Amino acid sequence: MTVTTTSEPTVRRLSTLDRFLPVWIISAMVAGLLLGRVWPGVADALDTVTIGSVSLPIAVGLLVMMYPVLAKVRYDETRAVVGDRRLMVASIVLNWVLGPALMFALAWLLLPDLPELRTGLVIVGLARCIAMVMIWNDLACGDREAAAVMVAINSVFQVVAFGVLGWFYLQLLPGWLGLSTTSAEFSVGAITLSVLVFLGLPLLAGFLTRTLGERRWGREVYEGRFLPRIGPWALYGLLFTIVVLFALQGDAVTSNPLDVVRVAVPLLIYFATMFSLGMASGRLLGLGYERTTALAFTAAGNNFELAIAVAIGTFGVTSGQALAGVIGPLIEVPVLVALVHVALRMRPRFHPVERSVR
Repeated sequence: MTVTTTSEPTVRRLSTLDRFLPVWIISAMVAGLLLGRVWPGVADALDTVTIGSVSLPIAVGLLVMMYPVLAKVRYDETRAVVGDRRLMVASIVLNWVLGPALMFALAWLLLPDLPELRTGLVIVGLARCIAMVMIWNDLACGDREAAAVMVAINSVFQVVAFGVLGWFYLQLLPGWLGLSTTSAEFSVGAITLSVLVFLGLPLLAGFLTRTLGERRWGREVYEGRFLPRIGPWALYGLLFTIVVLFALQGDAVTSNPLDVVRVAVPLLIYFATMFSLGMASGRLLGLGYERTTALAFTAAGNNFELAIAVAIGTFGVTSGQALAGVIGPLIEVPVLVALVHVALRMRPRFHPVERSVR
């Protein structure tokens, strides 16, 4: 990165497409909800196109969304990220200790009378983000290499620990506390497939594009000419994914406005708390703005695609657990877009002299 002395706010230096992202996202959410409402059969139509428990339209949308971001990652620099023990430990603690525990506490404190929605929220808390976080981190000018490494670690933990943590938070811990328990069987195969589709394919495509592109054109041409051409497709894929997600459960969401509000409250508290903990941890550890931002968004985001797939596979497509998973992105998307702007406005506190966007 080159250093600049401009006093122009970082937010204003975003492209027009990025600067008006909240408008595009709200429009995509409304379009999806309306589509699901006026055409109830759209959910069944989309659900027929699946690979196992993975929706093919969502997989395509996420692949288009993730590919440009992962093609920007400088994979030869990820080794330095792995060697940053402060970052790695902070990420694991935030994602796999504090995150699930906070969601469990909020679910029981704020939804004690709604067991299905409460269970759905707990499942959401176990599904750590491995996809959309790359978009939020990139928009906030976070460290791409750090985000890629933390997302990869989350994917491994998701396969290994999701079932164990589900048993702990749905059966063992509630039993210890004298609360009602929930029996749930999680398919390791379904979780593995979800990780491979939502992260593995775009990661492989991005890595091969970076490797072969630099070999053919060199880094300067690759980053200066090729990446700007494919960059906008990340947002196109994001908007398409949002339309599909909300169309799948548009009727359920619009038919249960009170449930949406009840689930929204703990989710809002969760996102704000996890983001704040991530930013505070990075600041205390002296990680710098870029890695702190990657840490904060990785901690705040969740893999709603996996949470929805697990809830539907375990409890059924019309269950309250599945509805809680669907409400998740309804709240997460606009909140994390807002947190992108919060992060950008906090940037000068980390760097008194702003750096230009890479």
